[in-house]
Amino acid sequence: MSNKTWRTSTQLVHGGTRRSAFDETCEGLYLTSGYIYATAEEQEATFKEEIKRYQYSRFANPTVGMFEERMAMIEGANYCLATATGMAAINMALMAQLKAGDRVVASRALFGSCLHIINTILPKFGIETELVDGHDLNQWETALSKPTRCILLETPSNPTLEIVDLKAVCDLAHKVGARVIVDNVFATAVLQKPLEFGADIVAYSTTKYIDGQGRTMGGAVLFNDEALLKDEIMPYFRNTGPSMSPFNAWTQLKGLETMEMRVQKHCENATLVAKFLENLKGVRKVNYPGLHSHPQHKLAMDQMGCGGPMVSFEIDGSKKQAFAFENALELIKICNNLGDSKSLITHPATTTHSKVDPAEKKHLGIGDGLLRLSVGLEDAEDLKDDLVRASKVVFG
Repeated sequence: MSNKTWRTSTQLVHGGTRRSAFDETCEGLYLTSGYIYATAEEQEATFKEEIKRYQYSRFANPTVGMFEERMAMIEGANYCLATATGMAAINMALMAQLKAGDRVVASRALFGSCLHIINTILPKFGIETELVDGHDLNQWETALSKPTRCILLETPSNPTLEIVDLKAVCDLAHKVGARVIVDNVFATAVLQKPLEFGADIVAYSTTKYIDGQGRTMGGAVLFNDEALLKDEIMPYFRNTGPSMSPFNAWTQLKGLETMEMRVQKHCENATLVAKFLENLKGVRKVNYPGLHSHPQHKLAMDQMGCGGPMVSFEIDGSKKQAFAFENALELIKICNNLGDSKSLITHPATTTHSKVDPAEKKHLGIGDGLLRLSVGLEDAEDLKDDLVRASKVVFG
C-alpha cells in the first residue's frame, strides 16, 4: 500500500505496506531464506529474469521490500536497497561503481570507518583518493578540476558537526561528471533530503535514528538512476551479499513510524542542551549548527531548518578531564552509538576516530577534550542537571 501523494508523516506509518491473505494490521515478518516454485520451469524463468518474483532473501524479501519502499518514499527516491549495516551501505555505494584508475574526492570530516575506506581500502585497488575541507568550496573546486568518479561527504559531520553546502558541491561535481554520495545519518530525511539539492546517492546507517532505540543494525542506499541500479549497484548487491535481515527490516519499519516525532524532540532537546553548555563551567567550545556561534549556522538553517539532534563540545583539559567528565555522568550513558532514545556520550579521539592519524585528528578538531553527545528523549532539565553534576565533579 503506497501513495506518493501522502505527506511524510503518513508515509512513515503506511508507506510500502503489503498485507498477506491474513490481512494483518502490523507488517508481516517473513523469516525465510528461500521461496517455493510451482514448477522447475518457473524456477528457470526466475533465474533467467524472465519473470519477477521472490527468489532468495539475499536478493529480496517481502519484509525488507516493505522497508525499502517506505524508505524510498520518505526520501523522494526511486530506488532503495537495504543493507546489513551503515558501513555496508557506504562500501556498496562506492565499490559498486569504482574500478582501478578511478578517482574519489571526499570531505575529510567523515566517520572513522569511512576515512579508512577512503585512505586505506580504495588505494589498494588502484583508486586515487583526495580529501578536502568540506566547508571550503575553493578546495572542492580545485580537487574537481581533474576527472573524478565519485564524491563522498557527510553533513553534518561526525563528530564536529561541520556543514557542507550540498547544492554548491553537487553543482561542481556534476560539471566533471562525478556522482555525489551523501551520508545523511545525522540529519535524516526528516530534516534534509540530499537528492533535492542534487545528490546522486544517499546513504544511511539505519541503526541510528531510523531504528531509534538501539535495537538492530542496518543501512540503506537510495537513488533515482535506473542505469545505476541495473548496471552497477544491483549486480554488486546480489553477488556480494550485504543484505539486511528480515527481522531488522521489520524492527526498523516500526522505528520509521515514530521517526519524525522522535527526531523533532531530539532536535528540541539538543538545542536546549547546546545553549546550556555554552555557559557551563569547564566547557571551552560547543559545536552545534543551531547556535549562532556555529560558523555555518545560516547554511545549516537553509539546508536542515534546525540545528539537528547531535551536539559536540570541548572541555578544558585533556583526556583525563574528558574521561572524568564522562565517568561522573549518571543519566547520560557512555556509548559510541548514537540516535538512541537514551542520551549517549563518547570520546571520539579514543573511540570512533581512534584509528585516524594524529595530525589529521588535529586538523579536524578532534582533540582530547572533545566529547560527542547524542541527545536523547529525556526531559532536557534532567540532562542539564546531569551535565552540571559532571562539571562540578571535574571543575569544582
